[in-house]
Amino acid sequence: MPQKDVFTARAFAPAHITGFFQIHEHKEPMKKGSTGCGVVLEKGVHTSVKIGENIENTETFLNDEKISGDTSRAVVEAMTELPARVESISDIPIGCGFGASGAGALGTAYAINHALTLDNTASQLNDIAHMAEVSNSTGLGDVTGQAHGGILIRKTPGAPSIASVDRIPSKEKQVYCVILGELSTKSVLCNPDITKEINVAGKEAMKKLIEKPSVDNFMLCSKDFTIQSGLADERVIEAIEAADSIGVTASQAMLGSAVFAIPSETKCSELDSIFSEFGSVLKSRIMTCSIKIT
Repeated sequence: MPQKDVFTARAFAPAHITGFFQIHEHKEPMKKGSTGCGVVLEKGVHTSVKIGENIENTETFLNDEKISGDTSRAVVEAMTELPARVESISDIPIGCGFGASGAGALGTAYAINHALTLDNTASQLNDIAHMAEVSNSTGLGDVTGQAHGGILIRKTPGAPSIASVDRIPSKEKQVYCVILGELSTKSVLCNPDITKEINVAGKEAMKKLIEKPSVDNFMLCSKDFTIQSGLADERVIEAIEAADSIGVTASQAMLGSAVFAIPSETKCSELDSIFSEFGSVLKSRIMTCSIKIT
C-alpha cells in the first residue's frame, strides 16, 4: 500500500508578560482585546504540527501530555478542514502570566501555514491566533505583543492588524521572574467586579506611561496597576516589597501568580537571590524580534 502523505512543520513563538492592561469588549473577535503595555521574552513555546490522512482526529499535547487545547484547536479549525496533531513544548510556566496560550496559538498558525503551503501573510496568521485566543477567553493582548516583540504599548484594542501600537526602545535586557503559582485567566476575565477594577487602574496606568514612555516608568506604572487593581495576593505583595528593599521595581505578571522585574546589571545577582526565597526564578532576555519557523 502507498504511504499516505503527512505534512509537518515547526514554529516558535515568544512569551509575553503584560504589566498592565484595560479590557475592551466587542462582539467581533477581531475588535475585542486590550490596551496596555507588556514585554516579550526570548523564552516561549515550540510547536510542531502533523497533518495528513493518517491523522484521524485533531489532538493537542503540551509538554508530552494530552490537553484539550481549545485555543490551538480553534486555530486548526480556522485554517484547515484536515485534522492535525499539535505538539507544544514550553520553556515557560503555564498559567502564570507568560502568554503561553497565545504563543501556542501563534506557533500552531505559523506551523500549519508552512506545512500546508497556505500562503497566508504574517498579519493574517497573527489575527487568526488572536481571534482564537479571545474567543476562548485565554487572553486579550498577548498575541499582539508577541507578534511585534520588545516592550510594546498597545494603544488601541483588537487583532494585531488593526491595533495601534508603539514600542519603548530598550536593550535586550535580562528580565527576572519568580513563579508563585497559577491563576486562571478565564476566571478573571469572566468576573465583572474584577474587570471593573482592572479597567479603572489600567486607564490610569496608560495615562502615566504615555507621559513618560521609558522602561523604568513602565515598571512603576505596572506596579501601581498591580496594587490598585486588587489582583495581587499577599505573596505577590511580599515579593514586590522585597525587590523594593534593594531599589528594584517589580510587578505582577498579568494574568498570573508571578512577579517580574527588569533590573540594572548591578542589581541582577542580588535580585536573583531575593526572588529565589519566594520560588523558582526564571530569567530571560527581552526579545525584540518575533515568531520563527524552525
